[in-house]
Amino acid sequence: MMSPDLAPSVSSPAARRWIARHVSLVACTGVAVVGTLLAQTPERRTDGASRRSTVAKASSQWEDYGGGPDSSKFVDLTQITPKNVAGLKVAWSYPVGDNNVYQFNPIVVGTTMYVLAKNQSLVALDATTGKELWIHAGLRGIARRGINYWQSPDGRDRRLIFQINNNLQAIDAATGKSILTFGTNGIVDLREGIGRDTALVGRVQSGTPGKIFENLLLLGSAPGEGYLSAPGTLRAYDVVSGKLVWAFHTVPHPGEEGYETWPKDAWKYVGGANTWGEISVDARRGIAYFPTGSPTYDYYGADRIGGNLYANCLIALDARTGKRRWHFQVVHHDLWDYDLTAAPQLITVTHGGKRIDAVAQAAKHGFLFVFDRETGRPLWPIEERAIPTSTIPGEQTWPTQPFPTKPAPFTRQQMTVDDLTPLFLTDAERASWVERLKKAKNGLFAPLSTEHETIAVPGAVGGANWGNTAAYPAKGLVYVISQDFPSFYKLSETPPNLTPGAIARNVPVDQRGRAFYATSCQACHGPDRAGSPTAPTLLGIGARVKYEDFRQVVLVGRGHMPAFPSTDDEAMRAMWNFITDVPAASPNATPAASPNAAPAAGALPGAAGPNATAPAPVPDGPVVATGGAPGGLEVRPGPGFRPGGAPYPEGVDAPKARYYTGYGLGFPYIMKGRWSQITAYDLNTGAIKWQRPLGVDQMAAGLGATDTGVPRGGQRMGMVVTSNGLLFATAKDGRVRAYDAETGNVLWTGNLPRGSEGIPAMYEINGRQYLVVCATTGLTWGKGSREGGPWTQADGEPQGPSAYVVFALPERPAAASAQ
Repeated sequence: MMSPDLAPSVSSPAARRWIARHVSLVACTGVAVVGTLLAQTPERRTDGASRRSTVAKASSQWEDYGGGPDSSKFVDLTQITPKNVAGLKVAWSYPVGDNNVYQFNPIVVGTTMYVLAKNQSLVALDATTGKELWIHAGLRGIARRGINYWQSPDGRDRRLIFQINNNLQAIDAATGKSILTFGTNGIVDLREGIGRDTALVGRVQSGTPGKIFENLLLLGSAPGEGYLSAPGTLRAYDVVSGKLVWAFHTVPHPGEEGYETWPKDAWKYVGGANTWGEISVDARRGIAYFPTGSPTYDYYGADRIGGNLYANCLIALDARTGKRRWHFQVVHHDLWDYDLTAAPQLITVTHGGKRIDAVAQAAKHGFLFVFDRETGRPLWPIEERAIPTSTIPGEQTWPTQPFPTKPAPFTRQQMTVDDLTPLFLTDAERASWVERLKKAKNGLFAPLSTEHETIAVPGAVGGANWGNTAAYPAKGLVYVISQDFPSFYKLSETPPNLTPGAIARNVPVDQRGRAFYATSCQACHGPDRAGSPTAPTLLGIGARVKYEDFRQVVLVGRGHMPAFPSTDDEAMRAMWNFITDVPAASPNATPAASPNAAPAAGALPGAAGPNATAPAPVPDGPVVATGGAPGGLEVRPGPGFRPGGAPYPEGVDAPKARYYTGYGLGFPYIMKGRWSQITAYDLNTGAIKWQRPLGVDQMAAGLGATDTGVPRGGQRMGMVVTSNGLLFATAKDGRVRAYDAETGNVLWTGNLPRGSEGIPAMYEINGRQYLVVCATTGLTWGKGSREGGPWTQADGEPQGPSAYVVFALPERPAAASAQ
């Protein structure tokens, strides 16, 4: 094996000789290689840039996903203070008008707020009152977490740029109408320009919007996690023309650096290694920081033997050219789905007696890695420690993995019998879990097996995820939301779900819906349709979701769900009828259109093929356009999800077998202690300042445990940090809280009509400071069930209708005296 690193930082002649000779790291078993042996040395700056502290100026508005280019979620606003924060009240709220779950981070520019609502419509609101200014309706398939705002230097060209159905589109921010000069008739095809035949590319778009830098949109992707999914090529587009400006191959092509860390043909078939999470930009230096995820397949790597650059890396690229400046790989040859997704935090710290501009990257497996922002050198030593070897045929585990010596992890990283909860479990359940845990293998890098279960903590959806980091950049303080959620893995050669089209047509018509569901949906959504930690409940979906929206998700995919673009109308309608308990309908039937419906762009009237779309209902209000750019709602054919994965290209030396596993979730309650929390780090010293639970689980609190946090409560949450010592955070218990940023003490709790997923936003207009929270999801609290064996908890009943809720201090003069 060869080192997975391109230009290691070496601390001794022996280390240099080791790298030069590409000696197998197996010889290092049991030896801790201290320092930055696997820290990749970047190219040095040649422009003489100053080393002085560089902290992006905070805006009084929220013009970018994550608050600004650096994704710090930091605002330099002072009207709301630790002393008066308890006086926050609801200033106004905007009902979204449907039952969709939105994870949207509102954008605020001037006095206008942009939100996603009303059956996937972009809505412009007066940010002081919530009054609708315009609605661009019917953007079915739009990315859920956010959009990008850009304006020309003279302010005359102002546009919103977003992903929709594997395309990019742009809308005029002032009028709400599509900009048809962007791309080709308003559309840029995201399947092009990634270095793979577009006929072999299925889903590409991410739920995360990317990042604007100057006149560029920097973009990652979410191509799925199956065998032979698309590669995660990082790209930049011109925001005016839509043209591709540069691309960086995270699975290197022949002749590119890092190519030798993969099999020679890997660039033809390996997927993933993608930035599906958040990007941060040092705007002064012009450096973009991309965190990347696992290569596919996530849990078996016999077709990608080697270190696998640039998967599981923090990559610093020149934002204008895409040229690599430096990188660091936090997991070599990942076999555990340890993606990097949380926004890198750009901070300035005092270290070794000097002021250093640094970048801190929180990882899914619970570590916080801290580097010099320009050079990529770790602030504290990172040790390469030996890990166990896989026994799965064809697999070659990388023999060591990086362990930061500082700071301390923000999550637990193993689970034993001693970690079983004292709550909830009956004696029989406890005995069953004890037996199961004793038989399983445990450890952060314990290899998966076909013979026994492997327990991973924090788990597939644990640790730090998108939205989970924030900072006070000038003070060197970083805040991390995390959750401990064990995964129980076991490999098998049995492929996962079949596609609906693979079901034999001799199944009786009245049973096809059940059969389609059992083979395509049940593994994630459960036999009773009640959902799982990675898939929402389908119970009552007919009252929450329109058939066309359901159809769109099946054809395009969303989040962990793969795309099924080949699903025909008969299978689609049969599944819908089954999960909604609607009597079977004609295979080509479509729902009746609303009386005020307008044709969606790209609709095919009367068509019954896979690209057919029903008219999009037009919502009430100032609708200025419907359906985006012409043709932008069409679901184009693609390979989508295939049972067992697609075949390898001809001539590839592929492994004889493939192995699979589920995410192994469903048991958040079996661990004692905290299920989710906020950790505050002082990275001037590398110490943890404080840790506090995130939210209150009512069921646990009823048994006297008030310090657990909310299970599944840390996966999709966000924070806002203010310059005068406040940290605001949401939780899935239907609350938003203000913490003292120095101590972690809760200073205020605000009630929401529903739970929240995503990042809140903060802004100031005419001297008044506002906090806006998107509250559209169910609550993780209040109901529990032991049915089926393991303890699980269903979502609680919402308190009210889904809405964007805006808090502020009262406008009365008395508010000033309270400060």
